[in-house]
Amino acid sequence: MYTVLVLSCHPDDMEIACAGTLLKCKARGDRVVVCHLSSGNLGHVIIPPDELTVMRAKEAERSAALAGIEVIHSSFDDLEIYDNNKAARDKVVDVIKQVNPDFIITHDPNDYMPDHTAVSRLAFDASFTATLPNYHTAVEGAAKMVPIYYMDTLAGVNFNPTEYVDVSEYIDKKLEMLECHESQVVWMRDHDNIDFPDMVKTCCRYRGYQCGADYAEGFRQCQVYLKGTTKRYLP
Repeated sequence: MYTVLVLSCHPDDMEIACAGTLLKCKARGDRVVVCHLSSGNLGHVIIPPDELTVMRAKEAERSAALAGIEVIHSSFDDLEIYDNNKAARDKVVDVIKQVNPDFIITHDPNDYMPDHTAVSRLAFDASFTATLPNYHTAVEGAAKMVPIYYMDTLAGVNFNPTEYVDVSEYIDKKLEMLECHESQVVWMRDHDNIDFPDMVKTCCRYRGYQCGADYAEGFRQCQVYLKGTTKRYLP
């Protein structure tokens, strides 16, 4: 039916915020592509960055395989993506032109860390730039102007959804996908006493209470000129 592009910052961000929705998209026949723009190489206290880069890429691929999701790994490391970074913007433009999605899911502009907010801004900028046939990058041509949906922030802080997706049927698979990210989940359990999958499940339960579902994921549509739509793209 549709082609869905998720512009995610780190491996595991997708699983936290929108994996249930993507599983539901796959079930209705959508093509789903997730681009991890940052390697997550600084996401551990002990494991060195070069080793962690490889580890986290493999974790992301294992997770995606559980859902039949296509994965694109970007060449940027943590904190290398920021506003006015032409190399990063052109990379995202190329991804958008290559995938040519019907809608995009990305981070909220008011999320809690610089890499997330930078990716959100890049997604906004690049989704417009990719529609310009005379802006030349490595991938030629032009993509469609499409809606952007911002996914929930971590623990839902300062995020008020305008749309919900009932993911009750997919909550167990979502958590199985999240558990693939052992470099993050195991460390947080063993050293920080945080059961991250339980936190994510609790947040989905909370969103479910808001919309009358057992478990849900929340989104907020980017409301700007030309990005509105009369269609319901989210499943």
